[in-house]
Amino acid sequence: MNYSRIALAGLGATVAYFAVGGIAFGALPQLKDEFRKYPAVYRNQESIKAVMPAGMVAMLLSILVLAVIYAMAYRGGSGVAEGARFGVLIGIFAVGAFVFHNYVNLNIGMKLTLQQAVAYLVEWTVVGIVIGLIYKPAV
Repeated sequence: MNYSRIALAGLGATVAYFAVGGIAFGALPQLKDEFRKYPAVYRNQESIKAVMPAGMVAMLLSILVLAVIYAMAYRGGSGVAEGARFGVLIGIFAVGAFVFHNYVNLNIGMKLTLQQAVAYLVEWTVVGIVIGLIYKPAV
């Protein structure tokens, strides 16, 4: 494994995660409006700012773990294709283990659940592609 490339892939993919997430969850008014329907469940923007640094560190660590898993499973081939396949698999896992799990446990509607499912699937696919583009095995 190429540890410096894992670190670089993790950092790059974290930037991509927050960029895509910012667009999907911050800039799209229809998605923002859905979150506002559940003020007892989701934090408002002001209270999110207080906990955001911890969330950013947690996501960096989580994406570094994904970069390690990618490196362990990497078999060669196109970084874009390998990364996209990896990202889609992670996205499907996140939708099932996180999005629909929250639909069951939280008092939120199906519309928000489906919007989150699409957003997270796209977001994790992009993360996988970025990891695939950056990671190169040790020579």
